[in-house]
Amino acid sequence: MSALKKSIAAAAGTLALAGAAAQEIDYVKLSPDITLRRMVVKNPAAKGTVLFLHGFPETMLTWRDLALDLGRDYEVHAFDWPGYGQSSRPSAAKFAYAPRDYAQVVKAYIDKAGIDRSTLVIYATDIGALPPLLAALEQPDIARKIIAGDFAPFDRPQYMSDRLRSLKEPQTAQVTRTAINQNRNEIIENTFRRGLEASEQFNVPADFTEDMLAGWTQGRLSTGDAFYHYYSHFTRDQQYFEANLERLKTPVQVVWGEKDIYIDKKMGEEFAAKSGRPFSILPGLGHYAHLQAPRQISREIRAAFD
Repeated sequence: MSALKKSIAAAAGTLALAGAAAQEIDYVKLSPDITLRRMVVKNPAAKGTVLFLHGFPETMLTWRDLALDLGRDYEVHAFDWPGYGQSSRPSAAKFAYAPRDYAQVVKAYIDKAGIDRSTLVIYATDIGALPPLLAALEQPDIARKIIAGDFAPFDRPQYMSDRLRSLKEPQTAQVTRTAINQNRNEIIENTFRRGLEASEQFNVPADFTEDMLAGWTQGRLSTGDAFYHYYSHFTRDQQYFEANLERLKTPVQVVWGEKDIYIDKKMGEEFAAKSGRPFSILPGLGHYAHLQAPRQISREIRAAFD
């Protein structure tokens, strides 16, 4: 057993000792081209189900602490997006890695896992947030509620950091793609800390870092490549979502880290105002609020079941 697998198994054992349901990590095949690595915390007396959807450059392990906590009361699911962690890496000709393609992954996973949509809360951030919202346009019953945070629902590059803007522009996207792949280690090391004061800094678990590094390149397509392909279709899917916003009937809550330097909170404010959804700022938190303050995010999720 690898060191990474041992550390994951140890975490699951710690959870069991703490009195919660056991954590399981396995693989689920959605189609001939897509197999997802997933993490599930089962609870025979679950009050509902939580599905976590991660962002860049994360893997499903970003949700481990939250999954361990929420698993005391709920069934919890998380998976690696295609192109991330240990999930499939089909060629871009077979799978576009676009938000609307990820939306199909969300729907297929919920069906495959047999999740009761009426008791499902989806918590999604960064690139993980637009896909379930796109899915909700077609299937309003996709979840009891979607909590979306720190993402870009509309085509508003002025609210995004320079690197993200450069990925949206065809003239600079390829250069940015190369730079992202060349700077993998620096990105994984520093992405989660940027924009925070020294007193607000937090450490990312070593095995989570190892998991991101190990999962960056699988086959011919890297996580950086998947991120690039997502952005190559991003403007199209953002514009489609905004044009069809009146079709969004699923309950949605918008949360935002006050100190997010990647996507300005004005993006969240505009989305909440145009869609008529509640919006809340998370004081002192950055783009990765779930890693910085998991207990606070746990409270937000628990409240969604009330």
